[in-house]
Amino acid sequence: MSTALALPGGGTVSMMWLRMSNESWTSAAATFLAMWLVMMVAMMLPSLALLLVTLRHRGRAALAAAGYFSVWALFGAMVYVLGVAIAAAELRWPAVAGYAPLVTGVGLLGAGCVQLTPWKAGWLARCRACAAPASADVAAAFQHGVRFGVECTLCCTGLMAVLLLAGMMHLTVVALVAVAIALERLAPRPERTARAIGIVVTGLGLFAIVHAAVSR
Repeated sequence: MSTALALPGGGTVSMMWLRMSNESWTSAAATFLAMWLVMMVAMMLPSLALLLVTLRHRGRAALAAAGYFSVWALFGAMVYVLGVAIAAAELRWPAVAGYAPLVTGVGLLGAGCVQLTPWKAGWLARCRACAAPASADVAAAFQHGVRFGVECTLCCTGLMAVLLLAGMMHLTVVALVAVAIALERLAPRPERTARAIGIVVTGLGLFAIVHAAVSR
């Protein structure tokens, strides 16, 4: 089954942002969010594992995980709304889809640059330093999960942009982004790792821009 719909003029729009003729928007959004959360669970477990192991002895691991992934669910909902809006524009004005390769290149360039900033380094340090809350009560565990989810979401801004721009329907892209996130959390020199990833993504963005300009 094709994952993209061909448009007049040679452009395409991902089927991920479209609904079936017999499907409601509520059902389509629920399907996307379910897929998104499964993907986030697989990608983010390495960064969440230490916190969950710490809280396991206090019986609060599930609550922390619920708080953490509720943040990613909210992020996924915003991604879906944006994706649907862009797809609607491409369907209404097929010429818009012709600029997708150039926009992808610019987006990858920006995502790579984010990886090189002190802002990224600061949020990455917070993610790696996450520890269990001093209190073991229910509210504290859930709130700590939410706080960690916010920090992790901000830290992963650049890599999430890569995932969405390069195509979250492609397993290779998902796997590479998951590996990049895990390396940032587990490597002994996180700042260097983040910068190395940023350099690679920046290079890919420049290549995509040049390729799009030559192809037009």
